[in-house]
Amino acid sequence: MESILIVDDDLNLCTVLKEELIEVGYDAAYVDNGDAAFEFLEKKPVDLVLLDLKMPGKDGFQVLQELGEKKISTKVIVLTAYADVKSAIDSAKLGATDFISKPYDFDELLITIRKVLQRDE
Repeated sequence: MESILIVDDDLNLCTVLKEELIEVGYDAAYVDNGDAAFEFLEKKPVDLVLLDLKMPGKDGFQVLQELGEKKISTKVIVLTAYADVKSAIDSAKLGATDFISKPYDFDELLITIRKVLQRDE
């Protein structure tokens, strides 16, 4: 079973998205900030991270940069309400595999998740 970690400070979104992902067969968990993401990943590597950009403390760009520095090779989809071309380009430069804006359509998100998880490294 493929595993997904949601990193977002919106706990309502995290709860709903986690349940949606579990319903379609993924092992899903969430944390509400960048530091907690690294604590989680040290204990349990995941196949995919769904990452918000705007969070208190370590933001999504810092998380992406640190993933690269620590050579943590998980795939990342940025899922953010602050979607613009510059953010998408900056995210890709830092290693994000894909970029989706909120509010998201779950069916479209699921297609993207499946595409990203099937993509060869």
